[in-house]
Amino acid sequence: MDKQPEYIAAVDLGSNSFHMLVAKTTHGEIRVVDKLGEKVQLGAGLTATGEFTEEAKQRAFDCLKRFAQRISGLDVSSVQIVGTNALRAAKRKRQFLREAKKIMGFPIEIISGREEARLIYLGVAHTLADDAGKRLVIDIGGGSTELIIGERFETNALESLHIGCVSFTDLYFSKGDLNANNFDAAVRHASRELLNIKHQYTDLGWENSVGASGSVKSIHNSLVYLELIKEHIDFESLKTLKKKMLKLKHIENLDELGVKKDRASIFPAGLAILYACFEILQIKQMALTAGALREGLLYDILGRIRHEDVRERSIVSMQSRYAIDVKHAKNVEDTALHAYSQIASAWNIDSLQNQNLLRWSSRIFEVGLSIAHAQYHRHGEYLVYHSDLPGFTRLTQMHLSVIVRTHRRKFSQMHFDDMSEKEAEKIKKLCVIFRLAVVLTAARKSAEKDFRIQVDGRKLTLDMGSGWHQKNPLNVASLEIEKEILMKQDFDLVFVK
Repeated sequence: MDKQPEYIAAVDLGSNSFHMLVAKTTHGEIRVVDKLGEKVQLGAGLTATGEFTEEAKQRAFDCLKRFAQRISGLDVSSVQIVGTNALRAAKRKRQFLREAKKIMGFPIEIISGREEARLIYLGVAHTLADDAGKRLVIDIGGGSTELIIGERFETNALESLHIGCVSFTDLYFSKGDLNANNFDAAVRHASRELLNIKHQYTDLGWENSVGASGSVKSIHNSLVYLELIKEHIDFESLKTLKKKMLKLKHIENLDELGVKKDRASIFPAGLAILYACFEILQIKQMALTAGALREGLLYDILGRIRHEDVRERSIVSMQSRYAIDVKHAKNVEDTALHAYSQIASAWNIDSLQNQNLLRWSSRIFEVGLSIAHAQYHRHGEYLVYHSDLPGFTRLTQMHLSVIVRTHRRKFSQMHFDDMSEKEAEKIKKLCVIFRLAVVLTAARKSAEKDFRIQVDGRKLTLDMGSGWHQKNPLNVASLEIEKEILMKQDFDLVFVK
């Protein structure tokens, strides 16, 4: 087991608020020492063309500068920063992410809706008692709502629906008016989305339900303030809260329900979504939990440090599902890592993440063979990019899909056009290493771990050892072809014979 860091940190760049937790790790346990949160309203700053307004970007960057001061000095493996629905929805996000990374000093990853749901459940599961029986977890965020059924620490169903308190506020409560027409329209909208998962979820069933994060907490606090409940939310109390809220006519009066001013604008939308959840899924009662995405991120960091990495399970699952030749995959992995170990420092790509990209690519690069041998690298790219792979961010899946796509045939610049110059150069170098590993193991017999490879800029000198070229004429022919292909990306492959 790797040495456990003293402090770890999780940052959630949500559609409504940005939050950060800093925790001290002691004997495998997590104790939160700092909580920071600011209402940034990034989702509300997303224009119809999919771009963030300058005001929204400034709010975000100002917040991140304050967060960055607190976590400066932590190791990169001890920090996870993730973006959720607003960043998923944004069409032009790369410049924003580059600027945010420059401020924070750590990578920022956009996670899929289902990965967000998995992490929310992980946070909830570690916060609640380890009771037997299934639980339904609902987290109403700014741009999406996550619904999970799980038992102990394992999930049975994960969904992320495009219904959130910020987007619904824009659609139904933008002027702040409160009436039956706009509230019922919001409930109908949420209900339509929930009907898509109703049968799956009710068939699975659950023994208890819990709500996580700001919207459910705000509703719970209001119900307690009005003395409508003592602990658990139920549908009757929500009906009463709805009536009391609509009588107030405008969100400016929501303080009468015990709603904090910073939650008032999105409170009606959150209530409408939770109301629909209770009605469609026929929830009897719901408890409030403190755990959610940020806590899930902390435990995910701890799991990776202990080598309990859910990403490994995802890769193994994909290998099994698509009947991948595991023995050959291991040969390619060993060969790729042997080359990587010799040139990673010289090429300035020496990091655990880059090593992992080669390992994971080796294990799944033939996934496309399950569709057809012709163009299987193209099929593989699609499957890797579009599959739900728990533990993986969208960026990591994109990098994996590019390595899988470019491991044979053309090595085109078009696959790197959406990357920054620095990012593209790093992935190209990993692609070169991986392509060589695939060529060197083409006979599908064993790994190649006796060769030497050196780099000088973009020049690679490959020494396979005495007699290898005579014994392996097919590999030699393939390497000659590879030399021509790499030249088009300005890499010069030289053989020692």
